[in-house]
Amino acid sequence: MDMAQMNIWEQLIFYFSENGLYIWSQFIRHFLISIYGVLFAGIIGVPLGFWISRHRKLADWVIGAANVIQTIPSLAMLSILMLGLGLGVNTVITTVFLYSLLPIIKNTYAGVKNVDKNILDSGKGMGMTKWQLTYMVELPLALSVIMAGIRNAMVVGIGVTAIGTFIGAGGLGDIITRGVNVTDGGAIILAGAIPAALMAVISDLILGWIEKKLDPTKNKRILT
Repeated sequence: MDMAQMNIWEQLIFYFSENGLYIWSQFIRHFLISIYGVLFAGIIGVPLGFWISRHRKLADWVIGAANVIQTIPSLAMLSILMLGLGLGVNTVITTVFLYSLLPIIKNTYAGVKNVDKNILDSGKGMGMTKWQLTYMVELPLALSVIMAGIRNAMVVGIGVTAIGTFIGAGGLGDIITRGVNVTDGGAIILAGAIPAALMAVISDLILGWIEKKLDPTKNKRILT
């Protein structure tokens, strides 16, 4: 049967059957770009969140700067970074990194700031050093809030990665763009959009499950 004679769902199934490996490779590429950007943001954002929780006069400045980054349209951000980093994957990873900083820094700061002072006093009474209080008390208690920030960053990152196609980074955005550029390309657009949506939903569910598992109200082994 000719593609033109199929309905959109039949076209979609046909496109998947003919281009399954290509779609899968772009799916993996899209996921890796997203996760690398969020991972790098976590490496910088979590320590920065802890640092501003100890220097609260600077917290508004740091969070404000991250907020400013968030207000820049993603295409504009790609264009700005492209001037220095050029075309390709590195620019998109950097863009995801920048957009991921706000939720991670903000949630880390909020999680650490809201740790019960009585628990910290108990730790000090047990002779804990500042470093021990950080990784044995504050980090476990704030971890679920930090994970919520990473969860939000991941969902945002997956969306931002989709526009990486405009600078040659690949990913599922390539498939969506290909569908936009052809006549009756609705099925091709869906072939890129559905996996991207599933990636965001599944990532959100998995990270949400981890977030609940890390909830300190369900874990009584904090100071033991």
